[in-house]
Amino acid sequence: MTMTRRALFAGAILLASCAVLAAPKTSKKPGMLPRYGMLVFSDLCIHADSGEFGGQRITLQRFAEVDTILYEYTAGGLSWPVVASDVTIDPRGQQLYFTVRPPDEDERTISGKLADGGKTLVLDGGYCGDEAVPMRLQLVTDFGRKAGVCRACPVPKPQKEKKEDKPLLDSGSTTTAGL
Repeated sequence: MTMTRRALFAGAILLASCAVLAAPKTSKKPGMLPRYGMLVFSDLCIHADSGEFGGQRITLQRFAEVDTILYEYTAGGLSWPVVASDVTIDPRGQQLYFTVRPPDEDERTISGKLADGGKTLVLDGGYCGDEAVPMRLQLVTDFGRKAGVCRACPVPKPQKEKKEDKPLLDSGSTTTAGL
């Protein structure tokens, strides 16, 4: 009877070892996209005055064969998801870009990088209509939570007027005022 127990114990150890070796490898480093799975980044909120959604949501699905992105944005109301094309994620899993063509709009490429240990996707430019301010989408971990209230856009900083170079008049030229 003890031989049977030893054989069962050895079989259980062998089975557990095979399960560990066969398990998909995921990123152990913070700030990297895992190679497989689904992640949702969002800054969706509700405008207090109108009750409409604001912001955008990016759903990244990573499979062995291909990476896909569903892109949703607001234009008065939440849009239908747009399936992105040309999804590219760098080998380190820290940056990505993709192309979308929303209905009745021009095609555009959106790029971003991970921040805050992978908890935030920072998209290049365009927050509140200011191309210098990046958009920050938080990693969604609680899919049952209610959307928060949208924050008002910051007051735009006054832009310095560019000093225009005025042509110098040479001594032989004349100007006439009042013509």
